[in-house]
Amino acid sequence: MPHLTTKIIREEHAALSAMLRSILMLLVQHRKSGSLPDFGALRAMLFYMDEFPEQRHHRKESELLFPKLRARTPLSRDILDRLEEEHSRGERCIRSLEHSLLAFEMMGEARRAAFEQAAERYVAFYLAHMRLEEEHILPLAERVLTAADWAELDEAFATNRDPLTGHEPDDDYRALFTRIVNAVPAPIGLGAAR
Repeated sequence: MPHLTTKIIREEHAALSAMLRSILMLLVQHRKSGSLPDFGALRAMLFYMDEFPEQRHHRKESELLFPKLRARTPLSRDILDRLEEEHSRGERCIRSLEHSLLAFEMMGEARRAAFEQAAERYVAFYLAHMRLEEEHILPLAERVLTAADWAELDEAFATNRDPLTGHEPDDDYRALFTRIVNAVPAPIGLGAAR
């Protein structure tokens, strides 16, 4: 039976996947119509990607889940190393994508293709990262972690309050999430297909 931590990680991955796919859908819609996207909405979406998954979700995986797996089994160490490196790279990638968006906003049409290509690369990178965690790491964790490990992980991950997984946003983030949800096309929301 899956543990609370596993459920939370999968829910957050589903929300992240929906957000990432919505970014690409938004760009496609505007490219087809020959219009410029709502740069404020895109900035809000990228800020979310940096603020929640990069700073909260990944941190708990890297500081809590992965060390427990390393302590319990020698299996998948190469995958854990890769995921750790991708967590570090993800922070750099989101900054680069934010800069590319700024260039598109400031320089106009001449920078559209570069931003769209950077967004496509980032989305592909992120989706592959989450798939690796879900297909290899979470099943391994279910097999090898102890009840004490799960109790500690469940307590830590239960504090995750990502509004895109159905939680009420903190007051500090309410306007951000309202803006994102109102500005983007489907599939944003709970249970979106990956």
